Amino acid sequence: MSVVDALQVVLADEHAAVYTYGVLGARTSQAATPALLDALTTAHRRHRSRRDQLRTMVVEAGGEPVAAAAAYELDGAALRPAQVEAAARDLEGASVEALLALVARSTGTVRGWALTEATWSATWQVGLGATPATWPGAPELG
Repeated sequence: MSVVDALQVVLADEHAAVYTYGVLGARTSQAATPALLDALTTAHRRHRSRRDQLRTMVVEAGGEPVAAAAAYELDGAALRPAQVEAAARDLEGASVEALLALVARSTGTVRGWALTEATWSATWQVGLGATPATWPGAPELG
């Protein structure tokens, strides 16, 4: 897999993350769970920024950025705050895996950027209640 291909995989993951965080935010009550809504909003902004950066990186690497899907299949059961939080943890876990695959296939500034973003997602996942892992994003190493 080339660096452009790896960037495209992460970009597709980010399209899904932006969509999913929007849905999770819509399922969260600002009055009942303001801290959760703030966390989802922060994550949504980070993933949107990440998606935009990835588009630029794909173009700079000579590729045509993959487009977002019209919609994504989501778990309709994620309606209660604990379920929304669990869905966000899973989303960050998937992001860590995709970003670490990019780390493995890249060098220089792309690699540094992917490692920084993987670290953010792994830390954010713990902030959402996940158990810290020795090798986040690479459970086969644990």
